[in-house]
Amino acid sequence: MTDRLTIALAQMNQRVGDLAGNAQAMLAMRDRAAGADLLLVPELQLTGYPPEDLVLKPEFVRRTMEAAERLVDATASPGPALLFGSIIHEGGQDFNAVILAEGGRVVGRTLKRELPNYGTFDEKRIFAPGPMPEPIEFRGVKIGVPICEDIWQEPVCAHLANCGAEFFLVPNGSPYELDKDERRQRLVRSRVTTIGLPLVYLNRVGGQDELVFDGSSFVMHPDGELVAQMCDWEEDLLITDWCRASDGWRCQTRETHVLDPFPEDVYRAMMLGLPEFVERYGFPGVFLGLSGAIARALASAVALDECGPERVWGVMLLEVHTGEDSLEDARASARLLGCRHDVVPIAPAVEALDAMLPDLTGLAAENIQARLRMVALMALSNAQGQMLLTTGNKSEMSVGYSTLYGDMAGGFAVLKDAYKTTVFALSRWRNRNRPEGALGPEGPVMPARVITKPPSAELRPDQKDEDSLPPYSVLDRILEALIDRELSVGEVATVTGIEKELVAQMERLVLKAEYKRRQAPPGVKIGARNFGRDRRYPISNFFHTGPEVKLPR
Repeated sequence: MTDRLTIALAQMNQRVGDLAGNAQAMLAMRDRAAGADLLLVPELQLTGYPPEDLVLKPEFVRRTMEAAERLVDATASPGPALLFGSIIHEGGQDFNAVILAEGGRVVGRTLKRELPNYGTFDEKRIFAPGPMPEPIEFRGVKIGVPICEDIWQEPVCAHLANCGAEFFLVPNGSPYELDKDERRQRLVRSRVTTIGLPLVYLNRVGGQDELVFDGSSFVMHPDGELVAQMCDWEEDLLITDWCRASDGWRCQTRETHVLDPFPEDVYRAMMLGLPEFVERYGFPGVFLGLSGAIARALASAVALDECGPERVWGVMLLEVHTGEDSLEDARASARLLGCRHDVVPIAPAVEALDAMLPDLTGLAAENIQARLRMVALMALSNAQGQMLLTTGNKSEMSVGYSTLYGDMAGGFAVLKDAYKTTVFALSRWRNRNRPEGALGPEGPVMPARVITKPPSAELRPDQKDEDSLPPYSVLDRILEALIDRELSVGEVATVTGIEKELVAQMERLVLKAEYKRRQAPPGVKIGARNFGRDRRYPISNFFHTGPEVKLPR
């Protein structure tokens, strides 16, 4: 029995389905951790997280188990023992598992007991729950290895402690959300102070489709003291020294990192999610429309900060109702960012369609312009090979203030889960700050007028968003309550003080726009209920919580 352990904590990125690549990355991290007794990596590090319905494909599970065997064999070479996440298939069932390998053999394992099945998670669809886990013995030390959700429910940790666990090592695949780091630490503090054992919370980093994983791993002592805080957004390796004292095991290592506050954390999440999506599909860069609008300027800044100016191309689509100030602001934004900027008139195409369809008026005529913008942008994107970004935000997507096959078209929507008020906050922040590691310039990235002028789609003369919608400061309060908190119309009116009929009107718009959102591109999740993995409303839905109205049958 040892009284000292050196445990390496590897906060790592993953590629879902890249079994060989993920295994090689773990072995490379094992080499870096030479001298440690044990290396801990995040949940399902071998398969990538979340693997979703890949787990329902028997060939994927078979190859995963073969790759796990090869990884176990590789630990015969000098280096620390490896505690890694994989899939185990037994008795006709698939389990989310952690395997402890040392000296070329399996010396312990645990199966995930609590399977999350809410929000972004669908684990009950693909995995079977494991039995109540026992501690894994390593060099005479009993280590509790609850897996992610196992610590969010009390029974697993209590059971492991009753079975003699001396401390916890917890591998996680916990996606970023606003204030998520605070919720994790509150939860862990509750667990360790109740059970009286220290805990390592190790999380993955990187992007996977709409999800972004922020890392932010930490070590906490039984008194709730945060003794080690790893960085957010980046891969990291922390070597921790542990010692058995009269009052149990304690981590001797101290590590401090200040996690990004709002709105910097949102900006960094977008920076991380965008290139992960673009590069994994093999696009050489990104392409988007510039118009002098705040959302397009912000999306351009995020893209340029992560991808670099040589990989971002902005195009201004010159229309009949495009104001001179928009032309100036688009040019100024491109100049501040240092990216390529071209102007393409679409008036000839609008005139051609007017001749083809002379009777179109009102909204139908306006939307022709929005759709022709995307025809031009998609044509240029196809010709050059870059991915087209869309720039719609959550406020617009919520109420359907967007054009299907128009401004909704594209491969990725970087602002999809950001309400308009968040867009304003991000833009003001970026004009005063340059995030760590950004490839964009110091100083402002958009003219001040882009932030202060009234938002407009510029599809008719003097058009303003507030012609059709409440002020965004009001609208976003309604939407956050209706969507993120799932409150009824009456409850929203009560907690916000906003007129009930206006809230009901916005609820009807939200429900009516569901069919549009189902056809929208993916985008970075930042809130508690994004349109995509989190919120799965029926497209055809006749339930509402406002005053009774007669709906057509």
